[in-house]
Amino acid sequence: MRRALVAIPTLVGAATVSFLLMRLIPGDPARVIAGVNASPEDVDRIRHQLGLDQPVWWQYLTFIGNLFRLDLGTSARTGQPVLDEITTRLPYTVELAVISIAIAVVVGVTLGVVAASRRNSFLDVAISSVAVFGVSMPVFWTGLLLIIVFAVDLRLLPAAGATQPASFVLPSLTLALFSVGFIARQTRGAMLEVLGLDYVRTARAKGAGRGSVLLRHALRNAWLPIITIIGLQFGQLLGGAILTETIYSWPGVGRLLVDSISSRDYATVQGTVFVFAAALIVVNLLTDLLYAYVDPRIRYD
Repeated sequence: MRRALVAIPTLVGAATVSFLLMRLIPGDPARVIAGVNASPEDVDRIRHQLGLDQPVWWQYLTFIGNLFRLDLGTSARTGQPVLDEITTRLPYTVELAVISIAIAVVVGVTLGVVAASRRNSFLDVAISSVAVFGVSMPVFWTGLLLIIVFAVDLRLLPAAGATQPASFVLPSLTLALFSVGFIARQTRGAMLEVLGLDYVRTARAKGAGRGSVLLRHALRNAWLPIITIIGLQFGQLLGGAILTETIYSWPGVGRLLVDSISSRDYATVQGTVFVFAAALIVVNLLTDLLYAYVDPRIRYD
C-alpha cells in the first residue's frame, strides 16, 4: 500500500515532465495540425479547440485534473479519445514485451548458469563476451541488421507489420538480445556468490548431483538479484519498444508516441507517457512483491 501511494507523485511528476517538454518543442502545433496552406483563422480555431490559447499554468491544471479522472483528452491528429487510441495499440506492445522478456530470461539464465558452472573456462569467457556484445549493441542497429539479413537477404521473415505470427520473430529478438546480456551477467555473478557458500558444499559432500546442486541449491537461492534485473529489463523493454516498433512498423504504443510527437499531438504524447510510467511502476511493484514469494524470509510489515 505504501508503494502504491508513492506511485501517485511519481505519476504526477512524469506527467508534468511530459507536459513541459512538449511545450519546449519548437513549432506551433496548431499550424502543424492545420497544414502549411491553412489560413490564420483556421489556425486560431484549432488553437482554441486544443486549449492552447489559454495560459500555460491553466493548461497544466486542466491536464492534471483530467488525469485524475482518467481523461487523457482527445487526439488532435485522429479526433479519437486518447485512451481508446492507447488501449487499441497496447496489446501489441505488451505481447511484444512479454515474448521478448521470456526469450531473454530463458536464454540469459541458461547462459549465466552454464558460465558460472564453468568458471574461468573457455566457455565462460565466450559467454561473457557474447553478453558484453549484446549489451553494447543499440536496439535500432540490431533491428536494422536483422532486417537486412533475415528479411532482405534470406527472405525468411517479414520486415514490418504484425499480420502473422512470423512478424513477432524479428522485433522480439531485437528486444531480447539487449536484455540477454544483462540477465546472463547478473545470473553468473549471483551463481558464483552462492556456489561458494557452506550449504552448497554440504550438498556436494552428501553426494548431490551436479544438476541438483546448480538448480535446486544454487539457482534457487540466487533468484533475488536475478529477479531485480529481470524487472528492470522488462521496464526497459517497454521503453525500447519505441525504437523497435518504429523500425518494424509495429502498431504498438511506441509507434503511436513517435507519430504523435512528429505531429505535435500534445494529448496523445502526454497520455502515452503517462501509460508508460504507470506500466513501469506496476512492474517494479510486482517485482518487490515477488521477492516475498521467492524468499519467505522477506516480509513487508
